Amino acid sequence: MSTNTPTPGSVRSAAALNEQIRALWIRAGGYLSPQERVEYELLVVQWAAAVREEIVEAA
Repeated sequence: MSTNTPTPGSVRSAAALNEQIRALWIRAGGYLSPQERVEYELLVVQWAAAVREEIVEAA
């Protein structure tokens, strides 16, 4: 898994997380190993939370 995994409570924007997700897919060549799948799932959960937070802040 990536060594730049955020510490609990750290905040990254949805755009930054989206970029990290895209980079993971490019690095993996379109096929995720089991370890990369775990990283991907964590990033998607963080991305969804960031999107929700950005929507709440905009409202």
